[in-house]
Amino acid sequence: MSIAHLVDDDEAIRDALSWLLRSRGISSESWDSAEAFLADYRDGMRGCLILDIRMGAISGPELFAQLRARGCRMPAIFLTGHGDVPQAVDAIKKGAFDFIEKPFNDNELADRVIAAMQADAELFSAAATTAGIEARLALLTTREREVMERVLAGKFNKVIADELNIAMRTVEVHRSRVFEKMGVRSAVDLAQILAQLAKPDQTSS
Repeated sequence: MSIAHLVDDDEAIRDALSWLLRSRGISSESWDSAEAFLADYRDGMRGCLILDIRMGAISGPELFAQLRARGCRMPAIFLTGHGDVPQAVDAIKKGAFDFIEKPFNDNELADRVIAAMQADAELFSAAATTAGIEARLALLTTREREVMERVLAGKFNKVIADELNIAMRTVEVHRSRVFEKMGVRSAVDLAQILAQLAKPDQTSS
């Protein structure tokens, strides 16, 4: 389920933000410390993080770093006081989505949360697509992969046949099976979907 995960040690801020998000149709859950959130964190959580910069034993940026180390890619929005801006900027450089200064504008914050959740949805969709491509690649035999690599290199069937010491008709059969398993109709289509595997993660705006 995609929700806003709010971590702030100020109860008044948590209550105000929960109400604000609810008024914009955004589901949320809140925690009063980084430790409490880490205790509840599970792989596969979806949505976005709203983290206070200054908390108890574990600060917002420290929590963000720990979550990244555990493979969490949810976009993070930091809530900062004026003196916390340098820390927030540093967090942005390390992949955070945005930071909002206190006292914040309600509509601005809600808009950024919605944008962060959309970014998470897009990232999840891209990951699902990537997983699908990798699953299809796993269906290919060793010979089909050899043929595919040469097709992608732009080599003609006769050249591929000579390089692999197989009949040209056999190359045609392998080529057809590669296209069928990968769900494409041409070498151009094949190159385009495989290019998705090489794209870097986009976790910040």
